[in-house]
Amino acid sequence: MNQLLTARGDTLAGRGVPAASRLLRATALMCLLGGVALTAGQTPGGQPAPAPQGPETPTFRVQVDYVEVDAFVTDGQGRFIRDLKKEDFEVSEDGKPQTINAFTLVDIPIERSIRPLFAAQPIEPDVRTNARPFDGRIYIVVLDDLHVQFSHSRMVRSVMRKFIQEKLGANDLMAVIHVGGKSENSQEFTNSKRLLLAAVDKFIGKAERPATLEAYERYLATAGSPNANAADPLIQKRGFDARNTLQELDAVASWFGGVRGRRKSILFVSEGIDYDIEDVFGKQDASMIIDRTRDLIRAATKSNVSIFAIDPRGLSDMGDFSIELGGLPADGGSSGLTDQQLASLGPRGLQNELRLQHNSLRTLAEETGGFAVINTNSFENTFNRIVEENSSYYVLAYYPPNPKRDGKFHNIRVRVNRPGVTVRARRGYANPTGKAPVPAANPAGRLSAETREALDSPLPVSGLTMQVFAAPFKGTAPKASVLLGVEISGKNLRLAAGDQLQLSYYAMDAKGKYQGGSTETVTLNLRPETKAIVEETGLRALSRLELPPGRYQLRVAANELSSKTVGTVLYDLEVPDFAKSPISMSGLAITSPAASRLPTVRPDVDLRQVLPAPPVAAREFQAADEIALFAEVYDTTAASPHKVDITTTVTADEGKVLFKTDETRDSADLQGKSGGYGYSTRVPLMGLAPGLYVLKVEARSRLGASPTADRQLQFRILEPPSTTGAK
Repeated sequence: MNQLLTARGDTLAGRGVPAASRLLRATALMCLLGGVALTAGQTPGGQPAPAPQGPETPTFRVQVDYVEVDAFVTDGQGRFIRDLKKEDFEVSEDGKPQTINAFTLVDIPIERSIRPLFAAQPIEPDVRTNARPFDGRIYIVVLDDLHVQFSHSRMVRSVMRKFIQEKLGANDLMAVIHVGGKSENSQEFTNSKRLLLAAVDKFIGKAERPATLEAYERYLATAGSPNANAADPLIQKRGFDARNTLQELDAVASWFGGVRGRRKSILFVSEGIDYDIEDVFGKQDASMIIDRTRDLIRAATKSNVSIFAIDPRGLSDMGDFSIELGGLPADGGSSGLTDQQLASLGPRGLQNELRLQHNSLRTLAEETGGFAVINTNSFENTFNRIVEENSSYYVLAYYPPNPKRDGKFHNIRVRVNRPGVTVRARRGYANPTGKAPVPAANPAGRLSAETREALDSPLPVSGLTMQVFAAPFKGTAPKASVLLGVEISGKNLRLAAGDQLQLSYYAMDAKGKYQGGSTETVTLNLRPETKAIVEETGLRALSRLELPPGRYQLRVAANELSSKTVGTVLYDLEVPDFAKSPISMSGLAITSPAASRLPTVRPDVDLRQVLPAPPVAAREFQAADEIALFAEVYDTTAASPHKVDITTTVTADEGKVLFKTDETRDSADLQGKSGGYGYSTRVPLMGLAPGLYVLKVEARSRLGASPTADRQLQFRILEPPSTTGAK
């Protein structure tokens, strides 16, 4: 087994199952990061601050021992009812009424990505921010390659591509897990459709052929011999695969419970468990698989996680396998098989397998408050229903009457005192077992408790407003040098003398391995004039991170230790292998006179000579401003004399190029420069009307097939400041 949200080597107690979040290991790793204190504008020195208490929970604040219930309420026409009050609901546990202590209506809009009119796809932002609290849907897609036939792999890719491309909103987060595939094939939480589609496209089904076919071939091979039988030779492998899939879902559901105050959905894409659990005496793993199913349902209901089971085959009757079944020998009865056993070797056996598969999907979905998408080719309607049920719902919370850690299952029933309505909610939950978990140690107070907790969350935290940008440059081979910039809004900072701001970041690769990070503490001993600027504009911190080529998620946190206010940003980063491509380009570092006003804790030494001011995260400018940019173009074909053309353009929303500058470099310039051309230019914004624009830098070699490399980013020209009242 492997899974995206898994720290390899961590196990769930007594089961040998990898833990449900690779980020759980990040907590321990962060304890190893050094603490460095900085005074704004000065050199490192000082001591880290003590660890304060935990952070606010984003969106919906509840205590850990609350029981949360999501309720989806519809009228007779299936339309969601939005005008209900807390008094309209009745919640009972084990038949006894409960007091609803917290209540909220969640009504999430579906947002579409903003893209230039001339572009076929949105241009992914190169700056991430938590300025707006996360208000989207959150999904984990579990691709059950152990229970999808290889020949149906394309169906899975097609079905999930449709959901991602058409139903995933710009304000949503999704993760993709391959149950039996390589960990690097999975995708951490992101709203990048490009990354999610790439993860889905790597899916390959690995299910064994139907048991009926295997038993049929075994019978034909042994008929007439003393050892004639019609047993499925792969029965042990099927049991192993069934346990793996159920344990994976269990681990994901348990980890998902850490996200509170919103509906959490697992999109389980599978053809269903293909083990005959109804034959408890004849199939040795049947009881164990039933127990694993119960464990999964308990974990999902405890975590308030809904499973939406999706059979990618659509309307199916196993006909693609029926053609492989021929006739049975006329003297089949002489083999000792009953008529019923013989019949199970034909189409009836396949139909029974399909029934068992669908039953397994229905059970997982219905017992956790979701539904199963089976026997339908109308994925459009069912996908709309999934989105609808994850967009509008009521969240009810109450204190459990029996909070003991005894593992007991408690039934929940939700009613609405309005006639003609339908309520869908989870049917119960299970108390935890064993001793309560002990918080991980935090040696030397190097990382505050709330920072660690916020960094482990799959959702960005919006306490301190931040903007983050990252730009990879060529570093010491084989690693790249990634410029990381963090800008914090001054409106969120207290700025009292001696206040400390803890900045933490780390990078996890596609396999869930820690690849570097740091924790620093900025002591805000600011001069009055600097304090006034920080209050108005904010504060910037620049760092460098050495990373090998690959795909990463950067997790960045800022914590004002005196007020215990935390903010986090999650950043998807791809570091190119600059040595492999004939021509490639670093990330873009840009600045402007207006945006560079933010005081910078520590300037970047490498960029001080090539940019007039520190690089900035701003992507909105006034027309009177000017953009200065720097990039490096890497050329690995210096042995053959040639030239490289570098072009910078600014394109308006409708596709008209409003600015263009060209520059030509000679391969002879590469000598002694580590195979790169340093490129800088300035882009005047005067005359640009308010609106959306695309800045693009492209390098084209004149050698051979003229390979190219480019980087582009979106920026916006703002409306001019209001002149109301001016004379």
